[in-house]
Amino acid sequence: MPTRVLAWPAEDDTRAFAQRLAGSPAVRNAFIELHGDLGAGKTTLVRHLLRALGVQGRVKSPTYAVVEPHEAPGLAIWHFDFYRFTDPREWEDAGFRDVFASPGLKLAEWPQNAAPVLPVADLVIRIQAGPDDARTATLTAQTATGRALLEDATA
Repeated sequence: MPTRVLAWPAEDDTRAFAQRLAGSPAVRNAFIELHGDLGAGKTTLVRHLLRALGVQGRVKSPTYAVVEPHEAPGLAIWHFDFYRFTDPREWEDAGFRDVFASPGLKLAEWPQNAAPVLPVADLVIRIQAGPDDARTATLTAQTATGRALLEDATA
């Protein structure tokens, strides 16, 4: 599996990465997992990515709702936060299987909490916080779509 490690010394570097990722045609139908401790910058990366894709309005963490849908020009986006996800029946009851089967971008924070029901992610991003605003991101492509995202976002 192709992997790249990126240094984001400041939030502007996170924003620049998100803009490159948004420019990849593969992002339009991808599933991206985001891993990291609380405060690592997962939601910050999602906010920058959604802004770069053209999402207007408030972008909040879906910690309590589990999912926040967004619309960008010609693109459906679902931002999941499985931090409080504990019951696999909720997956079926909420219709998440249908969401993941539909076209669009799916972003999942805390995916390990829903691992038994989630499909294989195209791209896995592991964010580790450093001093101040610095972050280290490890990106791993797990599919052909993920490899395209990796190439486009790190070129």
